[in-house]
Amino acid sequence: MSHHPDAASFRAAASRFSTGVTVVTSRGADGAAVGMTANSFTTVSMQPPTVLVSLKRGRTWQAVSETRRYAVNVLAADDVAIGRHFAGTPLAQGTPALDEHDGFLLLPQAIAQFGCAVVNAVEIADHTLFIGEVRWCRHQDGLPLAFYASRFRKGVGAEISPSDALAYPAEGWTI
Repeated sequence: MSHHPDAASFRAAASRFSTGVTVVTSRGADGAAVGMTANSFTTVSMQPPTVLVSLKRGRTWQAVSETRRYAVNVLAADDVAIGRHFAGTPLAQGTPALDEHDGFLLLPQAIAQFGCAVVNAVEIADHTLFIGEVRWCRHQDGLPLAFYASRFRKGVGAEISPSDALAYPAEGWTI
């Protein structure tokens, strides 16, 4: 018999994995700009450059499903209000400005941006994993906005000196 943790225990345990904070943007079939805050973003492959986002059904999910395109905007440490806006707490001054490059909607202050074409979509429970081949990317200096223990955090923490860290990759590891 299979046992599963209750939702609160699972959420608390999963929140101990520190992640970056992104805003996934797209344009709906009607042309409307949409976006949502997401911390479920990861690189998949370097050749070809491929990333993955996990989206719950909603307006952004619908736009990505229809257009098969999305952009991932990695937020800077000072972009808490933008992260909250796209998570459902609108900014008093309205929607943040979006630039467009090659048809991808971008937050100009993002420290990294990826324009992606969906190459595969996998339905898992109440989310879809959208695997996208990166068609365009850029980055700029800045500390990232992080999410840990269900709270926004600034930056990445203290750097570990090489003398305090194991060599990576350790000898004998196959990568």
